[in-house]
Amino acid sequence: IAFIESSIFPIPPHILMIPIIIAAPNRAFLIAAIVTLGSVLGGALGYYIGNQLFYTLGQPILEFYHKTESFEAFKDQFNAQGHWAVLIAGLTPFPYKVITITAGLTGMSFTAFMIWSIIARATIFFVIAGLLWKFGSQIRDFIEKRLGIMFTLFCIILILGFGVVKLL
Repeated sequence: IAFIESSIFPIPPHILMIPIIIAAPNRAFLIAAIVTLGSVLGGALGYYIGNQLFYTLGQPILEFYHKTESFEAFKDQFNAQGHWAVLIAGLTPFPYKVITITAGLTGMSFTAFMIWSIIARATIFFVIAGLLWKFGSQIRDFIEKRLGIMFTLFCIILILGFGVVKLL
């Protein structure tokens, strides 16, 4: 599920990961590692989809609508800040598959994409595993209803913090 979710499948792996860890808390971190590996490898598939299918399907559409220049500007902007997109999409409820495909589409450095994917996906999955390992099923509601919001707020604060530091 984690593999295919990172490129095309709509259901996030957290849905299955949570009950599996609750059933086997002594394997929480092994499960998180497997889900992380599957998600990152699936992200590589998403990258490939964006990178390879763009030239056969997307490029002719951009040319037809005379949007090649607009795309080039978007591509440059994304690649300059793409690491943030990968990190934020990997940590928040934003669909990670959108960023995996976009990273391939824009030609973001595959190495940078993979590094940021590993950081983001490992963080979210190991935090979930750690919370479930420590607190068990009583933390399940928090994870399902509020953890995504907490990570989103964290990312907003992080970005704002960097913005303030940059202004100083």
